[in-house]
Amino acid sequence: MAPDIPGATGSRPAADPLDVTGTEDLLRGICFKTGPPRTVGVELEWLIHDRERPDLPVGRERLDSAFDAVRALDLSAALTFEPGGQLELSSQPAGSLMECVETTAADVAALRACLGAAGLAPVGLGVDPWQAPRRRLREPRYEAMEAALDRTGPAGRAMMCTSASVQVCLDAGEEEPGPLGYGRRWQLAHLLGAVLVAAFANSPFQQGRRTGWRSTRQALWAELDPGRTLAPVDGRLPREAWAAHVLDSTVMCIRRDTGPWEVPEGLTFREWIRTGAPRPPVRADLDYHLTTLFPPVRPRGHLELRMIDAQSGPDGWLVPLAVATALFDDPEAAETVYRLVKPLAETAGSAAAPRNPLWERAARDGLSDPELRTAATGCFAAALPALERMGASQAVRDTVAAFTDRYVARGRCPADDLPEPGDVAASALLAGADAPGTSHPLRSASGSVPGTPATDPHPDLPPRPGKAASA
Repeated sequence: MAPDIPGATGSRPAADPLDVTGTEDLLRGICFKTGPPRTVGVELEWLIHDRERPDLPVGRERLDSAFDAVRALDLSAALTFEPGGQLELSSQPAGSLMECVETTAADVAALRACLGAAGLAPVGLGVDPWQAPRRRLREPRYEAMEAALDRTGPAGRAMMCTSASVQVCLDAGEEEPGPLGYGRRWQLAHLLGAVLVAAFANSPFQQGRRTGWRSTRQALWAELDPGRTLAPVDGRLPREAWAAHVLDSTVMCIRRDTGPWEVPEGLTFREWIRTGAPRPPVRADLDYHLTTLFPPVRPRGHLELRMIDAQSGPDGWLVPLAVATALFDDPEAAETVYRLVKPLAETAGSAAAPRNPLWERAARDGLSDPELRTAATGCFAAALPALERMGASQAVRDTVAAFTDRYVARGRCPADDLPEPGDVAASALLAGADAPGTSHPLRSASGSVPGTPATDPHPDLPPRPGKAASA
């Protein structure tokens, strides 16, 4: 949903109309850009709430004022806002995990301090536990998106306006076969992805009620238009499978320079090219169409892992970023983890993720599922030595080890630690401060954190014993 899409505002640069053969060739050329894995990025989304009364909606003027202040920050990451008022930081591609961690941590610290000055907190939960969907952005693209997603029920509005995630972006991999080959990484992503859903599930509530899912966010994605949210499953090689999937997915909207955007029903991109109605599509239309497809793993030259719930705490985002990077980019860990998760394909069956038994169990049961717990235990055990080989700091490794001990080793996930929504609202658990005595994953021996102000304007607020802070 980033706004820097060619023609995202409705204008269309002059270009030749597309043809089916040329579009297929183009898609095969741009979806997997191969080479040795070198770069990593992360996209962080948060819900924005009042620090003291997170159960109450934040007024539009107050939110707009806070966002104006956030826009004025000197951030390394790209800053965008989602339809329901969620905030997203998208890091620049980094040359190493630690570079990504350090630059992102500095941006997050500045963001939290800026919002804190307005009495607001960025809340790291996969789904808002209090608010019903309420769209704040009134741009034509979101009007069209809402109309298109409404055809399959209320999950679309909930996804647009009340969900948040951690998305890890990794290089597609090498052209040649092997543990870092793009074909292996594509397969690994769709099996390991279920393990990541289960391990980081952090959205058990919606509109004040327990839903029965550890990851309600993943359950919402599975309810959306399957042509838009499923992974390709036709058994072809990744490039061919994705190209066909893109062309055979329905067009969400047809942009116009003025007035509402058209929302066709049942029109695939392939049919749009062939008919040329209501106007012939051009390259900018294809670029936009790609952003309206939401599979759990989206190839955009690199691989975008989209299945992880937003994480609680000032640095909760760091653990999925570190673990996913280690398991994909360290050759030894990648080989070990591939062997660990390959048996999960039998549980998944022939249906596409996320609408198959494996992904459903991951979202509903988290690591209380014995098979997923076993796989996660092995995966996290492989991640720790891989992080050391990759040059991750001791503090980052300690943070991953602490998460492993608190959750994975006990067959638990962050959702299992969350108090009921009413209890959260009655406490200061969304204040977002480190609990006294805990170490910051980037804190140096001097105690300073890169990018943080010398004086924290918001003193530490202790979490309730046995409960996890939710912001």
